[in-house]
Amino acid sequence: MFAGIRRALWGEVTRDEVRHFGVLSSVFFFVVGAYWMLRELKNALFLKLVGPAGLPYAKMVSIVSLVLLLLFYNKLVDWLEKTSLIYVVTSAYAFLFLFIAYALTHPWLATPQLGWVLYVLIESYGSIVISLFWSYVASVTDVDSAKRGYPLVVSGAQLGSILGSLVVLLAAESFGDALLFALAGGSVFAVPALIYYFHRFHAPTSRERADAKKKQPTGVWEGLRLILAHPYLMGVLVVSTVYEVVCTIFDFLMNTAAHETLGTGHALTQFMGVYGLAVNGISFVFALLGTSFLIRRFGLSVCLVLYPLLVALLVVGVMTLPGLWMFFLAEVCMKAFSYALNNPCKEMMYLPTSKDVKFKAKGWIDVQGGRSAKGLGATIFAGVPGLAGFISLAVIAFWIPVAYWVGNKNRMLVEDNKIIE
Repeated sequence: MFAGIRRALWGEVTRDEVRHFGVLSSVFFFVVGAYWMLRELKNALFLKLVGPAGLPYAKMVSIVSLVLLLLFYNKLVDWLEKTSLIYVVTSAYAFLFLFIAYALTHPWLATPQLGWVLYVLIESYGSIVISLFWSYVASVTDVDSAKRGYPLVVSGAQLGSILGSLVVLLAAESFGDALLFALAGGSVFAVPALIYYFHRFHAPTSRERADAKKKQPTGVWEGLRLILAHPYLMGVLVVSTVYEVVCTIFDFLMNTAAHETLGTGHALTQFMGVYGLAVNGISFVFALLGTSFLIRRFGLSVCLVLYPLLVALLVVGVMTLPGLWMFFLAEVCMKAFSYALNNPCKEMMYLPTSKDVKFKAKGWIDVQGGRSAKGLGATIFAGVPGLAGFISLAVIAFWIPVAYWVGNKNRMLVEDNKIIE
């Protein structure tokens, strides 16, 4: 009985795949858990060290800093093979988090300059390290295994986000900011240790061996060139980022309605806590029990289209019955199924691609593409809030055919054993 349920939910998972994706899921647990601990502290510490006058400029500074960091990251991709790359990047962030933990306990180091550093550091960690992790996973996984194992990897991330949020919610006052940074640094240090263990039993795929032979550096702008040169990657860019436009619009709608209804006191804090737990709880359960079944049963093309169709239904629901709890339901479902369904599907789009696409082009798509989409959503909400629903539906009408085309193109690449490079 239990064997039949297991096969229905996850397919014919082998013992090697359980170990393969179990370790990668553990890695993602620590990556995302550390991020959710720190993202709750970012604004609070910035306001404490710098003050509210600096907050409007913090996002602009972080965007410029991310471009520079992304260029340096692309240079590291040329210099290092993928395992060394993940060792170097994650260890650097872990050391920096531990330094900030130390600095926060010494008044002569806890200066406004530290506030700017920690803001940029946390913003870049959430963008670069998570993108690097998925690039790494795509480079060590074949297509058939990914359909069974990617949802397990996502479930590890969602469990990490739940526990990371609970640590901040329940223990921030007793732990203190410095100890939370130290805990985050220790969590990130677990990543290279787990990757080292992973490589003790991991057998390189044929794609890995082919990439390892290509030693010629391609430059820091290669990722952008690849995106512009390949319609497939332009489609992946749309699928990977356009949902952020709609999610950002409805995030503002929910937060505005919550502020108007609940004020700024304890009720609002509780509301946001319930929202975070609902998003991560639903996505964890669905990633563990539903995502693999849908991908294997219906294929990537259908799953890539299912998510925008769900978002369209939620937009229509909000336009029909506007109100705080409808906004709450819409935003929870958009975020939860983005994490549990859309994310693993869009990450599988990188499987039939070269190392430069996985690490360089993907870096530009995830970091700058995602931020640009969020900025566009914020601009739409600020400029024409009354038309937010209709604009969202127009965005979805563009998104759906692109998602279907990218899914079909991915299937043809896999069937023909071709790669984008």
